[in-house]
Amino acid sequence: MKKLVFMLMLIFAGATASAQAWTGKGDQKINAGLSAWGYGTGITGTYDYGLNGLISVGAGLNAYFSNYKDNDDDNRIFVFGRLNFHLKDALQLPEKLDIYPGVDVGVVGKDFGLGAHIGARYFFSERIGVFAEVGNNGSLGVSINL
Repeated sequence: MKKLVFMLMLIFAGATASAQAWTGKGDQKINAGLSAWGYGTGITGTYDYGLNGLISVGAGLNAYFSNYKDNDDDNRIFVFGRLNFHLKDALQLPEKLDIYPGVDVGVVGKDFGLGAHIGARYFFSERIGVFAEVGNNGSLGVSINL
């Protein structure tokens, strides 16, 4: 799967457009990728919606294939809401790059799930980019501008 993500990065590396990683109010992003650690190893998908120039809210789902919490089969899914604080303007980052700390709150199987992360998105074109998040749950993948 890492090879697939790398190949996608190479494909879109040559594309140049007025890509914007964060536009603020009304901005919408979808991330899809691999969840590498935290409650388990698997796939992840998230959606973020910009409330203003600093804050976005969203939701996500992680489905784990292995190393899930306490090796309990009930803990194969983490469904969560998320809150991110976008630092692109505050740090005066290039238009194609955004850095955002955030929190995830939800349900892992029958248990309460909580996570914190710091993430980054970089867009190669107006619609397609990559993202990485590290923290309690870490992931890497493709980001799509809606």
